[in-house]
Amino acid sequence: MTFVFALSLSASASAANPPQPPEVSRVPVSMLVDLGSGEVLVSHRADVSFLPASVTKVMTAYVAFEEIGAGRLSLDREFVVPPEISAGWFAKGTTMYLKPNQVVTADGLLHGIMTASANDAAMVLANGYAGSVDTWTLMMNDAARRLGMTHSHYNTPNGWMDDGQTFVSARDLTRLADAMTMRYPQLYKHFSGQKTYRWRDIPMRSHDPTVGVIPGADGIKTGYTREAGYNFLGSAVRDGRRLAMVLAGARTHFDRDAAARALLEWGFTQWRAYPLFAQGATVATAQVQDGSAMAVPLVANRALYATVPRAAKSHVRLKVHYRGPLVAPIVKGARVAELEVLVDGVEPSRIPLYAAEAVPVAGVLARMRNGLINLFSS
Repeated sequence: MTFVFALSLSASASAANPPQPPEVSRVPVSMLVDLGSGEVLVSHRADVSFLPASVTKVMTAYVAFEEIGAGRLSLDREFVVPPEISAGWFAKGTTMYLKPNQVVTADGLLHGIMTASANDAAMVLANGYAGSVDTWTLMMNDAARRLGMTHSHYNTPNGWMDDGQTFVSARDLTRLADAMTMRYPQLYKHFSGQKTYRWRDIPMRSHDPTVGVIPGADGIKTGYTREAGYNFLGSAVRDGRRLAMVLAGARTHFDRDAAARALLEWGFTQWRAYPLFAQGATVATAQVQDGSAMAVPLVANRALYATVPRAAKSHVRLKVHYRGPLVAPIVKGARVAELEVLVDGVEPSRIPLYAAEAVPVAGVLARMRNGLINLFSS
């Protein structure tokens, strides 16, 4: 059965949400999510698939981060540029101008991908690590599946036009941004938010419209083709709050850039964090069946808060959801529940909760004892 119970209640007069910045109305797809609460502050066509263009490269970087995190790929690993990739991608869109048989490290390729949006770098990494571009895109789609990106599919490592076979949605991209920033913060900091990168004697620059302009902005990736329009997956952190933003299909980079800057500032200045739980604090407990303990504490992998308008107080409600009782054995760190945050006027959000402790299967005597306790306490 599914257990749903209220955690706490903070009540006060509710008020209308702050009006969205007008610049956002000029962009066909827009989304702004506060990752600490999971709340969606702006959502327009969030689940409509669109062509990502070079925003595709964020998933290529994320797959590389997963391989680095698992110890299968090192930043100093060297890749030899295949002549056919050099010939096929030399000066095709944005590139690193990689030459045949040139040697470049994974670190150099990822800088080229994330800062310079180098198409050839993405192809060299994909082909060199996975053995083929097809195998690499299988890895991209597997990562998308595990992240719950249900409206996305990848057919290319770099987002070059492929007759619509590569597509994403705004909601899916915010899931990707959350995973990248939360699971691999050091790699994210190393490769994202860099305004310039120099590959040997070739200077390159980022087209990010927010880094160095909006305080706290640190990436992530722009994209453009004639078919896709001007896109942006952005993120910023300020006073412990991290926002993730998606803009897609803008007619000009002026429209995209103005909306990006306005939306981030609006998210920080018109909304505030209502603290709920410190990172690692017990949010609730879940019942356990056949375990050495009858319950397990639930924690989040981040500090939790509700996002509420700054101009007025709001009604905040919290619920914990899990299918239970949970059955032992339970691994420490396993995702076993969700915290639902409900704020007046805002789409409800759910944040994963994890087992704070391992719960092994109990012995026969312990199971009999727990059964008697449950019998007399019911």
